[in-house]
This record gives sequence, structure tokens and C-alpha cells, in this order.
Amino acid sequence: MLNPPEIPTRTAHDGLELPAIGFGTYKVEGREGVKAIESALEVGYRLIDSAFNYENEGTVGRAIRESEVPREQIIVTSKLPGRHHRYDEARVTIEESVERMGLDYIDLYLIHWPNPSKGLYLEAWKALIDAQEQGIVKHIGVSNFLPGHIDQLTRLTGVTPSVNQVETHPYFQQREQRAYDDAHGIITEAWSPLGRASQMLQDPAIRAIAEKHSISPVQAVLRWHVQLGDVAIPKSMNRDRQRANIDLTGFELDEQDMADFASLDNPEGRSAAQNPQWYEEF
Repeated sequence: MLNPPEIPTRTAHDGLELPAIGFGTYKVEGREGVKAIESALEVGYRLIDSAFNYENEGTVGRAIRESEVPREQIIVTSKLPGRHHRYDEARVTIEESVERMGLDYIDLYLIHWPNPSKGLYLEAWKALIDAQEQGIVKHIGVSNFLPGHIDQLTRLTGVTPSVNQVETHPYFQQREQRAYDDAHGIITEAWSPLGRASQMLQDPAIRAIAEKHSISPVQAVLRWHVQLGDVAIPKSMNRDRQRANIDLTGFELDEQDMADFASLDNPEGRSAAQNPQWYEEF
């Protein structure tokens, strides 16, 4: 087993501590997926992100069970799909996630999308609270929730999410959402941290920053996430890239670099048309 690199951590209001870089598993499936996740764990990842809708909870669980990394050192995440927001369905779905993974518990369970037109995310949140009290999930949070959605959860249940996982990258920086999360002790996780990577990684400003520090454009973007204070969740099936994506502490972006990144922000910069005010996933 390799010595994992030093990774900064983030702490939520309830004491949940997450590494600043996690490993995404969207479309990481089957035996090749198991190998990729085992490789990620071996090179130093300790946060593994999955979801019911990724249809790979079995793959993730098998990799965790077969890894030489002790279970208690791994933080595994899954997410509740929109079609199961009703309380009773949500409770069963959470239990199914645990069973699919073949684990005694899931460390972090999120509501994947608020699906506001259905008006059921409060029921789903109550189901997560009860699953946490039961002990089959350790921490609970949300994904793609706007401040108003979170305010309602907290006001009506007294329980604030530990995590809010949202699209965040240099072309869509989510400054207001991140500020809200910080003010409420909520860790902001960045899905799609590289945006449309094929486009973003060719950006002249990002390439100039990378060349300045003798790093790759991917490392420049991920280091930007680290210095912002969020948790980025990149994905790679390739072991060398996995290692490079997590080895981000040997350099630091300066004020000019961060200012150059800030100038790339675009309020319309979502990678896809997935605005939580109206977009819904089932």
C-alpha cells in the first residue's frame, strides 16, 4: 500500500470530516469499476461518492470490502433518487442502498435533487433523519439544494444537512451558494469539478496557470477547489491520473492565480441545463 498524500480536510457543523478530494464513481461499473475504486483507495482516496441512480452501489461496496484499507477509514456516500422521496419509499431505498453495498452502514447519504414541483423533499429528509437515528447511515446531507430548500428543511425539522453537493467549477463558481453553506456549517462538495473538461482544460488562462507551476491543467483546477475550501470529486479509471488528481499539496496558487480563476466565473456556466429551481431527476 502506498503512503497516501496529505490532503486538507473540511469539517461540518456536526463534526463530519471530509478530505478535500474525493473519488467520483459515475459510470464506474462492473469488475473494471471495482478495480478502479480499489486503485483509488490504494493511492490515497478515502471519500468515495456514489448514488442509487448510478446503479453501481454493488460495485462500490465490493471494492470497499475487498480493499486493504480498513473500512473505518473510508467514507462512502450514496444518494436518494427523486422517485423515492415519499417517506416509506425513502426508508426502504436507503436500506436497499446499504444492502446493495454489502456494508453495515453508509457514512453519508444525500437527497440527490430537491425536485421542488413534487413537494416531497421534506418527507425524504425526515426519512434520512430516521435512518441516521437507526444507525444505518452516519451523516446526512443534500445535493443540488438551493438556500431556500435547505432553510425549509432546517426550520421544519431542526436538522441542518452536513453536506450540499452542487455543480461547481471555474466556469460556474457558486459563490452565493458556497457562502450560504459556509455560514451554516455545511460542507460544499463540487460535482463536475472540471466542468466540460474537454473545453475547460484548453482555456488559455488555466493553461497559463498550469505552465507557471509546472503542473497539469487538471491539477491547477483541483488545487483551485482545494484553496476555495470545498470538496472536489474528480473521477478517473487511470491509476496515474488518480494519483495526480490527489497529489496537490506540493504547490500553491497565488493571489493572481486565484484572481484569474475568479474572472472565469459565469452565472450561466452550468455544464448542462440542470438548474435546481426547475430541473428534476427521478
